[in-house]
Amino acid sequence: MYGTVARMQLKPGAEQQMQQLTREYESMNIPGFVATYVYRMDNEPDVYYMAVLFDSKESYWANARSPEQDARFRQMRDLLASDPEWHDGEVVSDNRG
Repeated sequence: MYGTVARMQLKPGAEQQMQQLTREYESMNIPGFVATYVYRMDNEPDVYYMAVLFDSKESYWANARSPEQDARFRQMRDLLASDPEWHDGEVVSDNRG
């Protein structure tokens, strides 16, 4: 598996909109998409970390380079105080069985 971990700071009042976008993205049939996990930080409630998983590096990059994903990113970016920090990489441990 392959994916990204993003650190994001939401604009004040944007949490519900971000949750709605995340639900919409997860319901789409994006080739290779596995899961998304979003964490809100206890010590900084406007800071979120999002982990997105794909079945392969190839499917991750095919999605990342698509015009559809660019449009989705622009929707999400409107909810953020600044650009997200992206950390892409291969999943090397998975204890789901």
